[in-house]
Amino acid sequence: MTSNNNIIQQIIKYGIILGISLNLISCSSFTAETNGWQKLPAILNEIKAPTFNNKEFDITDYGAIGNGNFDCTEAFRKAINACSEAGGGKVVIPNGTYLTGAIHLKSNVNLYVSKSAVVLFMKDVKRFLPVVFTRFEGIECYNYSPFIYAYEQENIAVTGSGTIDGNAGTDNWWIWKGRSEYGWQSGMVNGNDHTELLYKMPEQNIPVEERVFGDGYYLRTNFIQFYKCKNILIDSVTIKRSPMWVVHPVLSENVTIQNIRVISHGPNNDGCNPESSRNVLIKNCYFDTGDDCIAIKSGRNADGRRINVPSENIVVQNCTMKDGHGGVVIGSEVSGNIRNIYIEDCLMDSPNLDRALRIKTNSMRGGIVENIYMRNCIIGEVSDAVIKVNFLYGEGDAGSFTPVVRNIFVTNIRSKKSKYAIHLQGYERSPIENLIITDSVFEDALEGSVLNHYNNLKMKNVIINGAFP
Repeated sequence: MTSNNNIIQQIIKYGIILGISLNLISCSSFTAETNGWQKLPAILNEIKAPTFNNKEFDITDYGAIGNGNFDCTEAFRKAINACSEAGGGKVVIPNGTYLTGAIHLKSNVNLYVSKSAVVLFMKDVKRFLPVVFTRFEGIECYNYSPFIYAYEQENIAVTGSGTIDGNAGTDNWWIWKGRSEYGWQSGMVNGNDHTELLYKMPEQNIPVEERVFGDGYYLRTNFIQFYKCKNILIDSVTIKRSPMWVVHPVLSENVTIQNIRVISHGPNNDGCNPESSRNVLIKNCYFDTGDDCIAIKSGRNADGRRINVPSENIVVQNCTMKDGHGGVVIGSEVSGNIRNIYIEDCLMDSPNLDRALRIKTNSMRGGIVENIYMRNCIIGEVSDAVIKVNFLYGEGDAGSFTPVVRNIFVTNIRSKKSKYAIHLQGYERSPIENLIITDSVFEDALEGSVLNHYNNLKMKNVIINGAFP
């Protein structure tokens, strides 16, 4: 750590930003920030929601009964096929509760959930077989089908103001986490050994075709997963009770996720996980989750490096984050790199929200995380740090793939209460580079900040615990 690092660490510990920190500020730092934000309009111009034909296909015309008991799986399949074969349109789910197994979307189909409609997924995990090609925690494999799934499709949507209920809980999927708070008891099956088995497969160069799980294994599936898809819209639905990750676009492009409400408090219940995807807009959404509200990823360890596709041009606007491990999180599966992330006009506030902006990685993951922009956000209360970058997540410094994190620009942040204002944990051989904070206020940061292994922490017009230049 440099002598300037040591000076700033002592100053910030007591919440004081003095003139000495201003000596570290250069015009080039703020020019880089300005130039980064100037690229946002061009990115947004590339993100366009798909449009659909006016034809409607009511699932009740294909045999669905909305009494909450009748199996509507076949009706969904027939309606989606008919819509696709007719050139596309809207598959309408009218008022009622429709019980179903996995739903697989096809190109040019908009699955429309009416205001008083509920899509209720079955508790029987075997209704999500046969296995499909998917990712589990950043690793490609074959596993139970996600509840709503599409593979190599274009122009697809899930819209409407109704509810999609995964029906996951302590009597089915959540038990597989192997924790008592999710219903697991000694002697019950869990997926921990199978998770470790999958983790090892890419390291042993086992082909994806041989990574087959599903029946007899206990790897939970995701809720909505669009894999290798283009032109995606998810709009206005409420999503509840997921097995694990909720909205998961993978290797996808031109994605709009807007006006949705995610309320799901199970294990690993991240609200939205863009992974190895490009040009993604997450706007006007509400997240109340059991894990990260938004977590941006790009593949795990050897598999992420093999596929080597970054997540880039991800925009988060005007979202509300309530409970969760983090508001906007990058990682920990970042082996394919992540860049050009924009966060603005968000509210992150709950005693059960751990952090606002979080980057988590280690030397097993490696990868480059760069060009992160955050502005005009209100952080009411978080239980840990407002800004946290951690290179010791999970396995810690146990690998040979040194991560790089650089170019984080934060401006006009107002935080009311936290344990730390800033918590940085880099490596001596790879310090966190270029964290620029301007025009921000951190109130009631109970333990100030913790800063280890960084280079070019720069501040201007920053107040911590009431002290300012």
